[in-house]
Amino acid sequence: MGSVTTTNDAGLVPGLDELASRLRFSYDHGHIWLGETRMILLHSAAMASLRKELVDSLGAERARGVLTRTGFASGSRDAELARKLYPNASDADLLGMGPQLHTLEGIVTVRTVQVDIDIAEGRFYGEFLWDSSFEADLHHELFGVDTGPACWMQTGYACGYSTTVMGRSILYKETECRASGAHACRIVGKPAEEWEDVEEILRYLRPDSVAEHILELQEQVQHLRYSIDDDLRTDDLVGASAGFRETCALIRKAARSLVTVLLTGETGVGKEMFARALHGCSPRANGPFVAVNCAALPEALIESELFGVEKGAFTGAHQSRPGRFERAQRGTLFLDEVGELSASAQAKLLRVLQEGEIERIGDGHTRKVDVRVVAATNVDLQEAVEQGRFRRDLLYRLNVYPVHIPPLRERADDIPLLIERFVAKLSARHAKKVVGVTDKALHALRAYAWPGNVRELENVIERGVILAPPGGRIDLADLFPAISAGTQKGRSAGVGRDGNMRRSDMQAVDAFVDHVFSRQTGLDAVESLLLKAALERAGGNISSAARALGMTRPQFEYRLKKHKLLP
Repeated sequence: MGSVTTTNDAGLVPGLDELASRLRFSYDHGHIWLGETRMILLHSAAMASLRKELVDSLGAERARGVLTRTGFASGSRDAELARKLYPNASDADLLGMGPQLHTLEGIVTVRTVQVDIDIAEGRFYGEFLWDSSFEADLHHELFGVDTGPACWMQTGYACGYSTTVMGRSILYKETECRASGAHACRIVGKPAEEWEDVEEILRYLRPDSVAEHILELQEQVQHLRYSIDDDLRTDDLVGASAGFRETCALIRKAARSLVTVLLTGETGVGKEMFARALHGCSPRANGPFVAVNCAALPEALIESELFGVEKGAFTGAHQSRPGRFERAQRGTLFLDEVGELSASAQAKLLRVLQEGEIERIGDGHTRKVDVRVVAATNVDLQEAVEQGRFRRDLLYRLNVYPVHIPPLRERADDIPLLIERFVAKLSARHAKKVVGVTDKALHALRAYAWPGNVRELENVIERGVILAPPGGRIDLADLFPAISAGTQKGRSAGVGRDGNMRRSDMQAVDAFVDHVFSRQTGLDAVESLLLKAALERAGGNISSAARALGMTRPQFEYRLKKHKLLP
């Protein structure tokens, strides 16, 4: 990107109305969206109350630090939003989006005095005037005429926005402020190393020791509250919901004994992860953990896999080998989908649980085994017993200590933690840095029913990591259509280019257009997508597909040939 030097009294770029058109009000959910980011409207009086409480309880200096860091976080997120909405913007246009977003959010209006920006070379200088600063007016009403700068949050916003845009630390100072009698507020920004008093500025951006200490104490209380679960958590076993904590409490109580545990729950809820956690906090943690999916093994091989086989027992048995029970000696054997075992395997499993011994196939003598059995099923074993598909006495043996794992749709509070874990894990797997998910994507993920539970969530996040831009966030368009579609329902309104509220019956169309523009999808690709979608919905009937798109069959066939979509 080239160097841009600007000196004027106007905004850097036009298009505030275009930004405003991206603002959406969802009446049914009580949400306000700016692009993919959830926003809120607050009374300025509420902000005044917060500011006064911070100053009264922490003192002016610490309150200034808290509000400056809050503004920095807001500015950084707005810079990410601007980059995403306008990936090809020039350096000056990208920087100019910050003042426009600040204006759109009702914070302040900005006049540019001078800007010199070159992102590639790392050069930056900015000088701006702020009019109608809500923060200066608010501070003046609370504390009267002050002797120093009062636009703490706004200055932090400018630092966060410019730092994120430049990819290096850019610091601002408010040199004049309306709260201290100036006609307008003035800020100057430049790289951190160019400020002689850089430490004086940075101290407001560094975490405050007292405030941080309070947060640390809160975290310690939370840690103690949930310490009953902490030793159960493995890589992907994280959660905060009541259902998750109750399940962890049951697992932990069972871990110290040798009782056989039966884990029940839908496919994909993480039964194996809970089994591993149980093993990990049990006295057998140093022994092996052996897992076997009974449903994935052919019926003819289940018994040999579980109990082992002697050489010559059947055709192809060229050598003796131990089964899973022997491999799990002094450890834990996890039998997933135990309801799929054959009648013969059920009888042998019952003997293991009763006597602690097994017989290899083709072997005449028994072998003692010391194994903790954890079984899992997603079917109703009691119903299977009634239908004659499962032994009643085996059910009694397995069901000594049942633990039900609730489905993910009943554990919405676990979703953000699981997303954070999966994003980190899958970013490493694909060697691609992804920051997280957008507010709108998180809202959709929490609202989705998750028929495939945690396993489906991980697959969706992997798709998102692959599609998201490097260093960016996973947005709604990167998720499965079934998830995206769920957010398109309900009453909503947007802000039109005239600044007035308007109904958004075309919300789905707007979202599609935003996705096309943000991904720079070509017109040919969009046309091809529509043609294929029309064909799919028409069940391959060309005439019906043509009518759906308002064209004749010959016109439709011409376009199919053009895009090489005809068989």
